[in-house]
Amino acid sequence: MKKSLLYIKRYPLSVVCIVLIWVLSLMPFFPETPFDDVRFIDKWTHLVMYGGTCSVLWTEYLRSHTQYNKVKLFLWAWLAPILMSGVLELLQEYATNTRSGEWFDFAANSLGVTLGAVFGLLLAAFRTRH
Repeated sequence: MKKSLLYIKRYPLSVVCIVLIWVLSLMPFFPETPFDDVRFIDKWTHLVMYGGTCSVLWTEYLRSHTQYNKVKLFLWAWLAPILMSGVLELLQEYATNTRSGEWFDFAANSLGVTLGAVFGLLLAAFRTRH
């Protein structure tokens, strides 16, 4: 229990982003927005949600560690969000009646995570230089 509280304390915004993704991904309805007419808005939303979450993960990790572990970052700030995305797409397809899993959503999520990781790598490089 103590270790999970430590993660929540070190990564509060990451936890909020991850919970938000789960809630929004499994909500039984789609909220209407003024952007509904924007072409591929759903894919842009996926890209921004996952890219933002990955960026927050990297930022909070780098903020709370003086040295960074590349293996941990690869597993937890790149691979884990992509796997989570795949699980959510499968849950949407097979465990809900109102949502559907899509390969293009998974691709947009993965691209967002990768862009977030690139941002994190740039942030880490900048931090190492200064």
